[in-house]
Amino acid sequence: MIIPWPDKRLRAIADPVDAVTDDIRALWNDMIAVMEAMPGVGLAAPQLGVSLRIAVVDASDTRGQVVRMANPEILHSSIELRPHQEASPNLPGVSAVVKRPRAVTVQFLNEAGAAEQRDFIGLWATSTQHQIDHLNGKMYFDRLSKVKRDMLLRKARKGAA
Repeated sequence: MIIPWPDKRLRAIADPVDAVTDDIRALWNDMIAVMEAMPGVGLAAPQLGVSLRIAVVDASDTRGQVVRMANPEILHSSIELRPHQEASPNLPGVSAVVKRPRAVTVQFLNEAGAAEQRDFIGLWATSTQHQIDHLNGKMYFDRLSKVKRDMLLRKARKGAA
């Protein structure tokens, strides 16, 4: 179900969702099942080869507090950065520390199809930004220096060989 890097679909900008329908809700449920099986703290539809601006995030300690988002958009980011070890099931076996804003305010369509604005802090903010990157055709390693990115991709290729 997870498409492997360097599948070109991971580089495409996902299409906006016109309305939250039963099909979208079913996709969210499938994504949650995949996220929990990894286990991970978020998943974006393009990671499954679906070019829609859909994401799920659950960075809670207890799980079961997933936030379903359609068309998420960052309205505000904190100046303070937070480093976190990031990885992706699309490129297994490697990870890197990425610095992202510690807090973000995000607007999205929720499960009911209503516009919602929410503040995310810490791991919630990191995961939300990571998923939005996927919706914009970016991978976490795109945020690394060229040298670090090349080293990570070389290591990934070696591991896959």
